[in-house]
This record gives sequence, structure tokens and C-alpha cells, in this order.
Amino acid sequence: MGVWNDKRVTITGGAGFLGTFVVKKLNSLRAQTFVPRSRDYDLTKAENARSLYQDSQPQVLIHLAARVGGIGANQDNPGRFFYENMSIGLNVLEEGRRYGQLEKLVVIGTTCSYPKFTPIPFREDDLWSGFPEETNAPYGIAKRALLSMSWGYRAQYDMDIIYLIPANLYGPGDNFDPETSHVIPALIRKFLKAKEQGEPKVVAWGTGSPSREFLYAEDAADGIILATERYEKPDPVNLGTGREISIHDLVHLIAEAVGYQGEVVWDPSKPDGQPRRCLDVSRARTEFGFVACTPLESGLRQTIEQYERHIR
Repeated sequence: MGVWNDKRVTITGGAGFLGTFVVKKLNSLRAQTFVPRSRDYDLTKAENARSLYQDSQPQVLIHLAARVGGIGANQDNPGRFFYENMSIGLNVLEEGRRYGQLEKLVVIGTTCSYPKFTPIPFREDDLWSGFPEETNAPYGIAKRALLSMSWGYRAQYDMDIIYLIPANLYGPGDNFDPETSHVIPALIRKFLKAKEQGEPKVVAWGTGSPSREFLYAEDAADGIILATERYEKPDPVNLGTGREISIHDLVHLIAEAVGYQGEVVWDPSKPDGQPRRCLDVSRARTEFGFVACTPLESGLRQTIEQYERHIR
């Protein structure tokens, strides 16, 4: 009998990008998964979160649901991103307390919660040492506040809540909507379109100088499941590769991968976002044996191939 065999697991956001990988993995481990849809359970309302627990009767809840987007979406929706992420998290934790039958609650945070000028690599203990980068601060602070709430509920109500911070995610099935997508799917879409239409140049946001760390979504799902099985402590844990790449190099890597041979022009009037992001991933390796295994080049190739199949 495996750890997950017949375990009732509810995954908020389970129909989303990362969630589909988590659900697929749990199903392969013979868990009984329940995936709420936002049209049925608007978790910004407490009564809907209460109904979710009553309907699904989970032993474990993995909280992936979030209102997310790239720099542009964060700039356009700072109030909405704060309110929805804060209210969803508040309701999931509070109604989980009221439900009273959870063996474990897993909260997924964000690297946007780290201070703007966090020393490299980002260590979990530096999470509270400053204010996040301004373009995504409302989102980052809302998610950071859920860590404090998790600590409080663990201390007062003896809830087993763990908090995980994945690096920037990418992979097949990512969000390619030009209004809300993150950097990798946005660039893939932009370069493929430019290649198909024979455009001589592509304009990229910012200066190209910032760096980011990217985690393949399937690897992230493996890390979440390992942590749920093996990790019991209140301290937050980074999930990532521990390797960073400049946006300049990423842009040219994607252009080469899709076969675009035109010019890249940088638009410095657009925001760069946080100067650097690279995680210290030693805690995840030590505490529950997680090591990401998908190289960026391989993950990009699979993401591009899936998107090309989708648009044909």
C-alpha cells in the first residue's frame, strides 16, 4: 500500500497549468483527487471554501489556486491580484481549520514575495528582509502573508501546514495568452509569430539584464508531492534548480530554439522587474530529497513542440 493509495486529496487550481501535472502524478499514485473549478467554487467567498471541504472531504489539500500573470498583468491589476490571492488563501486556511479533518495543508507561495534586492542565491530566511519588487509587490505580499497565517494556524490550532516557494514555472500547457502570460510562453509565442509572418525584428521588454530561474512544471509537481509526503516543518522551502539565466540570454535561446533569424530590439521603456532571481535549493534537497532534473534547453524544446502542435 503506497502513501497515496486511496488518499483523498483536493487540489485547488488543479485544472490550471501546474495543477494538471500535480493531479496527473497523484492519480498515477492511486490517490482520490478532487479538482474544484472556479465556476463551481469561487474561493474568494468563505461559504464556497466551506462547501469545497464539505463536498470533497479531503485528508490532504494542496493549495495551488492563484490569480497570476506577468509584469504587465501585475501592473494592470495590483488591487485585484492582492484581493483575490489574499481572500482565496484566507478562506482556504480558515475553512480548513473549521473543517478540522485535514492531515496536511500545502500552501504554494511565489518568488515574487522575496525582497527586491535579496542576496543571491535567495535563501528562505531572507524572505522578510525587505519590500518586494514594486511591479508585483501586491501579489507577492498577499502570498507572503499566507506564510505568516500558516505559522499562526500551526501554532494556535496545531494544523500541519507547509509552505513551498517554486521558481518561475514553464512547460507544456503553459498560459500563452499575450495579456497574462509569463516571460517564457510570451517569448515563444512572439518569436513563432514573427517567424511565420517573416517579421525582420522582434521587440523585447526592458534591457535584458535581469536574471531569472526557471523550473519545469513537471519537476515542480514532483517537488510538491515529495514535500507533502516527507516535510513536516513550518519553515518555507524553495523549489527550483539553483541556476539562473539572464533575460538577454533567454531571449536568444528561445529565438534559436524556434528558428527565428531576425533581429532582437530591446525596449528599455518597459520594466525589467526584479534585478535577479536565483534560489538556494539546498533545504529542499536536505529535507525531502528534491532535485530538479529537467535542463532548461530540454524543457523549452518540449514546451515549444507542444505549443506548435496546439496552434496547428
